[in-house]
Amino acid sequence: MSATPLIDKLVERRVADPTEFSARVAERARSDWRGGEPLMVIAADHPARGALRAGSDRFAMADREALLERCVTALSRPGVNGFLGTSDMVQDLANLGALDGKVVFGSMNRGGFAGASFEIDDRMTGYDVEGVVSQDLAGGKMLMRYDFEDRDTAETVATCAATVDELARAQKIAMVEPFISRRDASGRVVNDLSTEAVVKSVAMTAGLGADSAWTWLKLPAVEGMEDVARASSMPILLLGGEVSADAEATRRMWAQALAPSTVQGLVLGRSMLYPPTATWPPPSTTLSHYWRSDHS
Repeated sequence: MSATPLIDKLVERRVADPTEFSARVAERARSDWRGGEPLMVIAADHPARGALRAGSDRFAMADREALLERCVTALSRPGVNGFLGTSDMVQDLANLGALDGKVVFGSMNRGGFAGASFEIDDRMTGYDVEGVVSQDLAGGKMLMRYDFEDRDTAETVATCAATVDELARAQKIAMVEPFISRRDASGRVVNDLSTEAVVKSVAMTAGLGADSAWTWLKLPAVEGMEDVARASSMPILLLGGEVSADAEATRRMWAQALAPSTVQGLVLGRSMLYPPTATWPPPSTTLSHYWRSDHS
């Protein structure tokens, strides 16, 4: 028996008919999500930026068979209704039937490779607007890091603003993930997760483009989330972030962060796919812990 049955199936389809392999994304069964229930989105766009670590494992996300298996399992859980990824992951999962009935977002700017000297110059190397439209995705996601000491920030801001407008013209969601960032003493890009910094990043991002009607924000769950939510009128999805050793404390923090009415759901990546202590696969009740039953 093959150790990589999912990859074997996908390689066979890629070789036999690349056109059909690509078309499967647009041909998938559509989601009927129109708001009114929380979005629970699984994210797996990290590898395209060279970010393979999950917890203490530096190459956790480098095993594509394991990553696909975990995504397929997570997407089958009750309450999970969305996926965010680059085209390779979206096409793989669509061909495995895992994206039928899901809200799918395409990851756009992955060119700011983790650890690179040009990391802040985050180019659109993933989905473009044409790809989002042709594959009938719900929208595109952009990472926008504001480093006030790095001149490359200006080009990334301009590109993101133009893409917000392009997506709006196509009536597709522009999911923007903003951070105030800087380089530490070792030269590594770090994000400022203080309430003040997140509020400022929201204020700047809300003003990108000429049409904000289709802009959503993907934000970290931080203390002072009420202040963050009041910084704009845009829908918010909270990001799961890094794997935490204290999963229960993380869930409590998210439960508080989910209280504002502008928060529409969660985007869970490594924290869901690679839990630090729990066995895999996680129990189906795990996801319900993130969302407060009285949220409305």
